[in-house]
Formats: sequence, structure tokens, C-alpha cells
Amino acid sequence: MPPRPDVPSAPAAERPRVPRFTRAEHRVHRATATLMAICVLTAGCLYLPFLAELVGRRALMVTVHEWSGILLPVPLLLGLGSRALRTDLTRLNRYGPHDRQWLRAALRRRGGRPAGKFNAGQKLYAAWIAGAVLVMLGTGLLMWFTDLAPLVWRTGATFVHDWLALAVVLVIAGHVWKAFGDPESRRGLRTGSVDARWARREHPLWEHEDNAR
Repeated sequence: MPPRPDVPSAPAAERPRVPRFTRAEHRVHRATATLMAICVLTAGCLYLPFLAELVGRRALMVTVHEWSGILLPVPLLLGLGSRALRTDLTRLNRYGPHDRQWLRAALRRRGGRPAGKFNAGQKLYAAWIAGAVLVMLGTGLLMWFTDLAPLVWRTGATFVHDWLALAVVLVIAGHVWKAFGDPESRRGLRTGSVDARWARREHPLWEHEDNAR
């Protein structure tokens, strides 16, 4: 129930909070984001002439790019030891009628967007980025180990790798832009808890989702 207009609301630090992410999930997200940032920055140094001239040391950039890409899935694989992370991965891979309603409302820029712990946009982003990382990893290996496949395969892998990399940069930029527009969501990832009123407003089905488990 919203507070009465004549009654000042409690300071943000004093409002009730609900747990959202564990320390393990925070570490997986941070490590993955760091590796992804290294991949993007080193790719920029390899493909953009002004960055290549500024940084130099192309051989080093190639090596760092290759190994950061190889290591990209590792934080998630190590994090699978966390029960909370496995539970959240299950949530991200489970869709319901409310997700279609959320997408329709989002496309029409309307309110009334029902969501559990993760909304439909977050689920689609997670699925897309996971698939993109696997494709980038596979095409990157074909480009790195030239004896794995014939030239025509390597040429196709280079084409897919380069254009998918551009799509990844654009999608991640959108992800970061949305995150900066929602400070409470960022705070939840950083501290592990979110404001209860924010949770009820942005993820109204979250509590029901927990109770149904």
C-alpha cells in the first residue's frame, strides 16, 4: 500500500529489504563481466585502427583476447557449486504466460508488467548472451587453431565471429544502459538485497514464485 502523501516516507536505508542475490552470484557476475570487458576492449584494439595505434603490442592483445575468451565460461561453471545460482538459472530458463504479457507491455511502453524474480527481458538477455558466448567460443577456436578445419570453415567462422561480436557489444551496451536506469537493481547485485517496495513494484510475482517452490 503506498504511503500517504502527508506522511514522509522512511529513508532508503531504513526501508525493509529482501535478499536477492548471494555472494557467489555476485562474484560470478563480476568475474564474467570483467572477462567480457577484456574481450571487448582487446577486440577493439585489434580491429579499430586508432586503438591499435594507441595501444600497440598487437601480439599481446591477441593473446589476452584469446585467453579471456577461453576463460569466459569458467566463472559460471565454478559457480554451479552454489545452490542459489542453480536455482536462479532454473528461473531464467522457465517461461510462463506472464512473460508474454511483460513483453507485450514493454513493446507498447505500458505499465502492468508482471514478473517473477526475473522479468522476460532479463530471461531473453541471459539466453541470448549464453548462446552468443558459445558461438563466439566455437568460432574463436576455429580461428585460433587453424588445423581444426579447412579454410572455407575458418573463413565462415571469422565472418560469424566478427559480426556476432558487434551484436554482442550492442546488446551489452543496452544491458548496461538499462542497469544505469535502475539504481535499485544495481544495488541488489552489489549488496545482495533490494528494497521491498521496489521488489513488489518491479517483480510482483516474485513472492508467489518463491512460495510455489
